[in-house]
Amino acid sequence: MAFPAPLAPYAARAEETRGRLHSDPESAFRTPFQRDRDRVVHAVAFRRLKHKTQVFVSQEGDHYRTRLTHSLEVAQIARTLARALKLDEDLAECLALAHDLGHPPFGHTGEDVLVECMAKYDGFDHNAQTLRLLTKLERRHAEFDGLNLTWETLEGVVKHNGPLTGPLAQKNDPLPAAIVEYAKGHDLWLATYPSLEAQVSALADDIAYNNHDVDDGLRAGLFDFAAAREVPLVGSALRDAEARFPDAPRDILIAEAVSDLIGAMVVDVLQETKRRLAEGKPASADAVRRAKQAYSAFSPEMDRDLSGLRAFLHENMYRHYKVNRARSQAKRIIKSLFDLFFHEPETLPPEWRGRYEGASEARLARVVCDYIAGMTDRYASREYRRLFGVEFDG
Repeated sequence: MAFPAPLAPYAARAEETRGRLHSDPESAFRTPFQRDRDRVVHAVAFRRLKHKTQVFVSQEGDHYRTRLTHSLEVAQIARTLARALKLDEDLAECLALAHDLGHPPFGHTGEDVLVECMAKYDGFDHNAQTLRLLTKLERRHAEFDGLNLTWETLEGVVKHNGPLTGPLAQKNDPLPAAIVEYAKGHDLWLATYPSLEAQVSALADDIAYNNHDVDDGLRAGLFDFAAAREVPLVGSALRDAEARFPDAPRDILIAEAVSDLIGAMVVDVLQETKRRLAEGKPASADAVRRAKQAYSAFSPEMDRDLSGLRAFLHENMYRHYKVNRARSQAKRIIKSLFDLFFHEPETLPPEWRGRYEGASEARLARVVCDYIAGMTDRYASREYRRLFGVEFDG
């Protein structure tokens, strides 16, 4: 079959894939990375992202981002970066679409509660949960569990933030149990950087969430224009938009400023990445993996400004009292559901009870965790009402 061309020497190549864990006949008209992307899109976990939120909960309005719309925005930016760098766009898009599959309901609040609940049972990590979904929990094939994705996709999902072991790892924390378990049978080179496609996908995630949080925060009134004008990056973008369109309504000014911000960040990543590539001259995708630093990154100046933006969003948006109220409700829901299912497993649906019967306490905890992590915000809220008879407006 025909493969996309021309690609840069350092790009991942579908025709050179290290393959899949289970034998699986290839398509006559789609590359292995295209098939990976399509399998992610058709996964149950991907559809559930529609009703999993990041900062807001569903009652705040229909126009704010969900995990699904965020993933689509990340995919668009990732493809832009990949095309400009002559990388495999399908692999970059696949990684962007898959990167949030393991998040539980209610965003980082849900994850915080599951981390606490699973502290005695090998913990919880959303990246490891994504790997569990892709390799075990999704059931769409008769001959194997999971989606049976290529080595390059699984590597990129697990390591998109960098090496997990060895001297280059950013953290010395123990590896999540799901990654340790999977790596025993399928070596994902945990001590190296991932492909450049995975690196640009991770940066696309940063670009997307910082900008859409500015967009959503301004539109929701969590902070106002006066405050935003003093924030690195956002302030100059807003002032430029106001100068160019003095009579435009505020929603248009927000859209113009966010569009300019995304463009500026994309250009910054491309310039810094091209500078590093010109300096390092990697001749293959594996040369990218074996490098001593990431080849794709923000410039030091952009990194500094992004730190200021993140600090502002943390103080004025993620800890806003409205968001804190939603977080408080979410904590009670997730903790209550976990405790009930763990101590009264007979209340689990039959298909989930069958996954732990006769096994250890740790196995039961993992089954309960998998069940809850797969819930949407709406489903978790309904389960809470159904089981505890408590009204919740989520």
